[in-house]
Amino acid sequence: MTTGSSRTSSATSDGGGGSSGISTFRGQERALRADRLGTGGLLLSVLAATAPLMVVAGVMPTTFAVMGIEGQPLLFVLLGVVLVLFSVGYAEMSRHVHNAGAFYAYISRGLGGTAGASAALVALVAYNALQVGIYGIFGFEVSGLFSTYADLQVAWWIPALVAVLAVGALGWLKIDVNARVLGVLLIIEVALVVIFDIAAVADPAKEGLSLHAFNPDTLSGAGVGTALCFCIAAFLGFEQAPVYAEETSRPHILVPRVMFLAVSGVAVFFALSCWALTVATGPSQIIGVSQKQSAGLLFYLTDSRLGGTFTDVLHILFVTGMFAAMLSFHNVVARYAFAMGREGLLPSAFGRTTSASGAPATGSLLQTAVSAVIVIAFAIADDKPTGDPTEPVLHLFTWFGNIGALGVILLMAAASLSVIVFFARRGSARAQAWRLVTSALSGIALVVIAVYTVKDFDVLVGAGPGSSLSWILPGIIVLALLVGLAQGLLLRSRNPEAHARIGLGNEAFQLEKAAGEAS
Repeated sequence: MTTGSSRTSSATSDGGGGSSGISTFRGQERALRADRLGTGGLLLSVLAATAPLMVVAGVMPTTFAVMGIEGQPLLFVLLGVVLVLFSVGYAEMSRHVHNAGAFYAYISRGLGGTAGASAALVALVAYNALQVGIYGIFGFEVSGLFSTYADLQVAWWIPALVAVLAVGALGWLKIDVNARVLGVLLIIEVALVVIFDIAAVADPAKEGLSLHAFNPDTLSGAGVGTALCFCIAAFLGFEQAPVYAEETSRPHILVPRVMFLAVSGVAVFFALSCWALTVATGPSQIIGVSQKQSAGLLFYLTDSRLGGTFTDVLHILFVTGMFAAMLSFHNVVARYAFAMGREGLLPSAFGRTTSASGAPATGSLLQTAVSAVIVIAFAIADDKPTGDPTEPVLHLFTWFGNIGALGVILLMAAASLSVIVFFARRGSARAQAWRLVTSALSGIALVVIAVYTVKDFDVLVGAGPGSSLSWILPGIIVLALLVGLAQGLLLRSRNPEAHARIGLGNEAFQLEKAAGEAS
């Protein structure tokens, strides 16, 4: 069963000015180009945001070192189960709603336009934060490469600003061109991690091929909740597939397929790669070695097993993988801005696309400008010598990454509730019963993780227990939520028609057209 969104998709044009129909309520300049992405392109665009090499080289050693939990591989399995449960209802929702606004469109359909307006602003802030935060660690790592291989001291913010411009330029291109760039970078970095995994299994530490890291007893202790917060951030990106629904040929088929492939593939890949780290050091030694090597753990292990040349290449791919993640998040932010501009939640200029590529140009410009301003602000605040990670990594990357993660976790929890309400209101609760149960279970788990995230925010950002950052930083998401609610309420009182269109996307034109024909 499909709704108007899937029916109208067949009547849309390719966005190139063809005569097959108008696809949005304001005409072709408000349309994203359809038929740009197939299963492969969509999957690569989504997976690039997970930045697999950055997770294996950065998130995993940090979690081992900070939380002291040997069972991190098991956490990836458990989170994979939770997110597969989430994807069951989320994917079914994607068959009925095709909108670049994804999260906020789904939440609007289930919980109403005001909740949708709030979710839209939270999504815009969260994905901006995730994207901008990566510029910090990207700039720091590129600066390190210059220092190591060219003996040049380059301030981190210089390569970061160059990357801002490069990502902004790519954001104006056709999405299928972006997908090719992301795909090449992703495939290479995944291949290198797999080579390490094989090497670790072939040459384990003294404890051999131990499966101790998958023992439930390893998850005892007070740090498990916080470790979940670290690990769930590694998955962020798989949920982006519906953002590209309007740019695929068969969104009701491709989007669910890609989501399940992405979340299951990521869970297996991360669990096995994390286990390979424990095999390479020995489960009893992984925490101590991680504390000593920090983010250099993976490179330390590859250097001894695969040689210096492989490790050098891995360092370079570490950087290109981050670039791919930045580009992927940039594309998502631009499309959220496009959807919000189309539906009156941002100025109408954001709801237009370029005539040449069909890309959401104004949204892309907004994201580029936000990135540049924040990077420049952190560069001005940086009074440390070149090579010190305080501003780029410990502040920009860590602060903004956790702000973004909290926002997306809350959006996923709200989307789980929205799925239940959406189908219940349409009298489909019995037919969709098992999907509603999976949505409820995942929603509860996501709320628990969100509570731990807020509770332990000082640990996540490396601040002291009494630090004001523990409430200021998560307060940014709360502020976005409240401002979005206020905007939704104001729009409902001043412009009920615009409020009623929130989350409808392309369907709004069809409804408006039908009303005109009826009169």
